[in-house]
Amino acid sequence: MTDMPRTPPATPSFDIAAVQNVRKLWLYALGTIAVGVLLFGHSVWPDGDDLSVHEIIEHTGRVLMIVAIIGRTWCSLYIGGRKKATLVDVGPYSMCRNPLYFFSFIGAAGAGAQFGSITAALAAMFITVIVFTLVVRKEERFLTEVFGDAYVAYKARVPRFLPNPRLWRNVDTLEIRPQLVVRTFVDACVFLASIPLAEGIELAQAQGLLPILWTVP
Repeated sequence: MTDMPRTPPATPSFDIAAVQNVRKLWLYALGTIAVGVLLFGHSVWPDGDDLSVHEIIEHTGRVLMIVAIIGRTWCSLYIGGRKKATLVDVGPYSMCRNPLYFFSFIGAAGAGAQFGSITAALAAMFITVIVFTLVVRKEERFLTEVFGDAYVAYKARVPRFLPNPRLWRNVDTLEIRPQLVVRTFVDACVFLASIPLAEGIELAQAQGLLPILWTVP
């Protein structure tokens, strides 16, 4: 881990915490709109047994959500409580600059897949990518101000989102903050809420409580 002294400007150009809050608001707003759309839509593939296309998509999505939860928790072992004070460039952060967000993309796709639709899975991932891309641009500006040339070099060497395993490097010991790791794990488990949500919508549609106005693959 490269432990660079924190040397932020006397007056930061913006509040990184405010950027994160805006990101959460955008995700909640877009998520609410997406659920509103899905209330009246359904997969072109009907519900069936475990071998139906609909069920295969759902099960695949659940695997993706588990991967996202484990991945985000793993990342928090390295970044928890250090983002503003230390340039973390080992572990998952040696392969890409934003592995937490990368696993969020996977989790979003898994959540969308709970509706038995590839379109819903891709749309959920696409929305998440757009929101996080806007956030990352502001975060990169903040990190450049804090770490200067060290971050510029890291930015040039390591991809933004897509991990490159050939860049992997690690440390022998790591200081872990358990409360932050647990918090990240709990936050990531929110992806699993898509399972009862999707099942509830499908049940309401099957009983005629919600009309199906369109179908998507």
